[in-house]
Amino acid sequence: MTYNEAIQELETILRSLETDQVDVDDLTARAERSAELIRLCRHKLRHAEASLDRVFDSLDEEETEEEDTESKDDTPDEEEDDTDDYQPGGPGRPASPRLF
Repeated sequence: MTYNEAIQELETILRSLETDQVDVDDLTARAERSAELIRLCRHKLRHAEASLDRVFDSLDEEETEEEDTESKDDTPDEEEDDTDDYQPGGPGRPASPRLF
């Protein structure tokens, strides 16, 4: 049964309770059926909510991964060794002789 079918049946039960003379036995049966339909609707809503949460979480994860990738492309890698570019006297200056 779909969510819409359950809602329609609940509405039908409600209309019949508002308009008909209902005996106690029939009232009990309709109340029990209504409870079943409400449980079904709640279950379907929870399932839909959980599914949407998973979709949005995966979108958030993809966005975070993209941001991480972009920020890594903009900054130098930590593994790079900048000591190869070291000039003891600085650029344009002669290196001072080592005394030791």
